[in-house]
Amino acid sequence: MRLDDFRRRKGKEKIIMLTAYDYQIAKILDEEAIDIILVGDSLGMVFQGLQGTKSVTMRDMIYHTRAVARGVKETPIIADMPYKSDSTVECALRNARRLISAGAQGVKVEGDKSEVIDALIKNGIPVMGHIGLLPQTATAYRVKGKLPEEAKKILDDALHLDEIGVFSMVLESMPEGLAKEITETISAPTIGIGAGKYCDGQVLVINDMLGMDPTFSPKYLKRYAELNQTIKKAVREFRQEVREGSYPDDEHSYR
Repeated sequence: MRLDDFRRRKGKEKIIMLTAYDYQIAKILDEEAIDIILVGDSLGMVFQGLQGTKSVTMRDMIYHTRAVARGVKETPIIADMPYKSDSTVECALRNARRLISAGAQGVKVEGDKSEVIDALIKNGIPVMGHIGLLPQTATAYRVKGKLPEEAKKILDDALHLDEIGVFSMVLESMPEGLAKEITETISAPTIGIGAGKYCDGQVLVINDMLGMDPTFSPKYLKRYAELNQTIKKAVREFRQEVREGSYPDDEHSYR
């Protein structure tokens, strides 16, 4: 599907987006025909062990975007613009083009950076907006938009980004009612993470939904697998078989 088609999907079939950071996961997601693969700056936490996304660099994003692109034949790839990579229009254009060259079809920009987003779109680079909780600049991870003035600011941001022409918009960590109002008000499809059921689509970090870290359990997260336990079980079995001498056996040895 072309990114241009996403606005026409609003209010119809739900949009499915998941993150990927490597070739093998990207290949699986592509084979399962999800709608969008996001190369998220969340790689800082799930791949690099950082406390947040601020330290993720353009070099990191390009490396992982290239790896993901090698595994994908059909699914559109969106790459996050990392912290400060879009601090000026000139900087944003240069860095967005680097991500497109690495294999992305569009970029995601956090916040209402009107001038930057407008310039990217006018230069032919599709942009996914991102409002609500903004991990790159957040001082605390909390639900945004509970206070009336905060909710108004988020709604105003959504209207502004929609007018500029983002092809879709991530709504992160906000009350379900606010996400519903935004979804019903703007023409761009909304993709929620911790924003309730009324969004036009949903996104999760692949490592989270696969249960890689059992200690990470925000209210919105549903685990569809428990890979932490699956991997540990496999490691224990390998360790035991090697130590007792049952691996490798005849079946797994060359003759």
